[in-house]
Amino acid sequence: MNPAEDYILSKPEPWRSMLIELQAIIKHTIPEVEEQFKWHLPFYSLHGKMFCFLNFRKKFVDIGFTWGIHIDIHKDHLIAGEKRKNLRSLRYYTKEDIDVVVLQDILKAASTLRTRY
Repeated sequence: MNPAEDYILSKPEPWRSMLIELQAIIKHTIPEVEEQFKWHLPFYSLHGKMFCFLNFRKKFVDIGFTWGIHIDIHKDHLIAGEKRKNLRSLRYYTKEDIDVVVLQDILKAASTLRTRY
């Protein structure tokens, strides 16, 4: 097992299931992503550049997009906060909060950004 998977599997339920689902959606939607473990988090790189990451934060799960400020769809779902300059994230408090269509749209939009930034 790799450190990113260890991170995900070490989290308590229901967060573990949510992280596993998000991991699967990322890999299914953008099959060319490379899963890594950086800054104690599962990171996903695309064409050698940071793309997105998963983060468990006690009360929610975050999927962060390193250049999320430039994503121009579903902006009402993307969260800035925490003094984030370029980063935007999708935040999930329950498994039911995960809107697969919105997530896939944002993943696809973010994947096109990686060629520009």
